[in-house]
Amino acid sequence: MTQAPQTPFALFDIDHLLSEEERAIRDVVREFVDSEIRPHIADWFESGSIPARELARDLGSLGVLGMHLEGYGCQGTSAVAYGLACLELEAGDSGIRSLVSVQGSLAMHAIRAFGSEEQKQDWLPRMATGEAIGCFGLTEADFGSNPSGMRTSARRDGDDWVLDGSKMWITNGSVADVAVVWARTDDGIRGFVVPTQTPGFRANEIHKKMSLRASVTSELVLDGVRLPADAVLPGVVGLRGPLSCLGEARFGIVFGTLGAARDSLQTAIDYSISREQFDKPIAAFQLTQKKLADMALELGKGMLLALHLGRLKDEHLIRPEQVSVGKLNNARESLAIARECRSILGGNGITLEYPVIRHMNNLESVLTYEGTNEMHTLVVGQALTGIAAYR
Repeated sequence: MTQAPQTPFALFDIDHLLSEEERAIRDVVREFVDSEIRPHIADWFESGSIPARELARDLGSLGVLGMHLEGYGCQGTSAVAYGLACLELEAGDSGIRSLVSVQGSLAMHAIRAFGSEEQKQDWLPRMATGEAIGCFGLTEADFGSNPSGMRTSARRDGDDWVLDGSKMWITNGSVADVAVVWARTDDGIRGFVVPTQTPGFRANEIHKKMSLRASVTSELVLDGVRLPADAVLPGVVGLRGPLSCLGEARFGIVFGTLGAARDSLQTAIDYSISREQFDKPIAAFQLTQKKLADMALELGKGMLLALHLGRLKDEHLIRPEQVSVGKLNNARESLAIARECRSILGGNGITLEYPVIRHMNNLESVLTYEGTNEMHTLVVGQALTGIAAYR
């Protein structure tokens, strides 16, 4: 017996859980990805380069840059709507979603939450349109999971600040107009708004990546970067500032990873129906159907979790450990789905003619950044036991 196939999310009636406005926002972003990203993404991935400035302006016109922030040219959408946009962007490619996440949830969010009114007025409207690109300098080569050990420093020199140090694995770094850089000061860790044309600042693009190739990744070097007194973010001192920004970015990842998984799974379903071996579609074999069913269950459960966390966030009830639950589960399961889908495509699964191995490679990075799988495991462990096991 045969019947019309269902999409993985239709199996769970996900649309029933979304408002009309949320579905409309999702559909607009999906149409943008289909028309502006999919036709080019394999070539961008293969060449290891993207038209970042053109993309930023297009994404700004679409309205997704800082879309969940209020005022200053931002859309002020719900958290769920932002999550759905991240999902559709990452269905195109994780690198495109990363561009949007770093711009909105890290650089723009830091300025919006902790910046002065002058800093907000100066940067946020231009960043919302994509006229200006931002990056977020927290991670260092020797201090990824332990940002409290950072060596980048800022010292006072008269009324000025002077920054020295380096940051590593910085998305958008070498195309950014402004960097939000976190540095150690005599008063604690502080954030600084650093125009990238400032003397002593340089960004070196990182090449030879096997993941997130359609994304700009850089090392930031600060060598005696002199900034005026008002370059500091006045609204926060200590790690609470950057960690709260990371929480915003992680929330987008909870949804975003599911986009890569959904695209991989739908590709595998379509392929299995059309690909014949032993005189019938490979979708007719029990082992293939078991793989597809198991992956659809994990994808659907991940989506239900993401929507639940999104509703909590919109009610201002979400807790950091709950974001860790979402990031841990959805990044891990999405990578597992992409790997299994690759196996269904067989030899064709290793080519860029299909999106699966590109998603699989990208998700290896997503599993690591914004808190590794191991770190989020320990966050959940601490929530359950009350014991911090980080050291």
